[in-house]
Amino acid sequence: MDDLRLVTLAQLAKAGAWQLELAHDRAEHLLIWITRGQGVALLDGARHGIGTHNALFIPARNLMALELMRNGFGQALVIPDGANLTLPQTVQHLRIRDVAAQAELTVLFEAMGREQNAQRPLYHSAMRAYGDLMAVWLRRHLPDDPAPGRSAAQRLVTAFCDRLVRDYADGSSMADHAEALGVTPTHLTRVCRAETGRTAATLLTERLLHAARTLLISTDVPVQDIARHLGFGSAAYFTRFIQQHTQKTPTALRKSVRSAA
Repeated sequence: MDDLRLVTLAQLAKAGAWQLELAHDRAEHLLIWITRGQGVALLDGARHGIGTHNALFIPARNLMALELMRNGFGQALVIPDGANLTLPQTVQHLRIRDVAAQAELTVLFEAMGREQNAQRPLYHSAMRAYGDLMAVWLRRHLPDDPAPGRSAAQRLVTAFCDRLVRDYADGSSMADHAEALGVTPTHLTRVCRAETGRTAATLLTERLLHAARTLLISTDVPVQDIARHLGFGSAAYFTRFIQQHTQKTPTALRKSVRSAA
């Protein structure tokens, strides 16, 4: 199994707040523990208010976004997909009010952080052991009652978010996604705005922008190849897209991030 990794939310967004705030999905599972501040998250196709002593579990390949206020602080356990931990299959948002339960998870995060920082002999085994304990903690605090049935609007937004995880780079427009889901673009837009605070077109744009910025700052792939990979009709169209949302050309954006590193 690949190693578990403990990071702060600031470290997950070290290249800029956009890394968490734009709608995106990740290859790993995340267990997030917020210990200070408030914010808003896009989870499971819905807008969630989040705050201190909230635990979020986000399985790999689920569309998400997270925005904490300036004074907010949280940590995330990054769990490789396929790790040998017994984890929930669905997104979880837990508001932990019991003081003992809050302290228990905080202690586990602190102990894992010490192991990761010290890297003493067998620390990989210790990290996995603490990961098992965190997974047990998480399962113990799952709600006893099954989630209520989802409305038609919630099911539609979830289906659209699933398409954005699978098919965001195939060149489809928002209208193409709406047609595939059997609804009109107007209806999809209205429902997405009501459930997430974002329009359907905004969600698609954010997912593409997150992928584009990630590829530009983390690879040396030529701009025209990134444009083709993300379904843009031409490198010129891709350049206009990046300029519109970042005020920089793709090449300038790539250089600015690397020069700041």
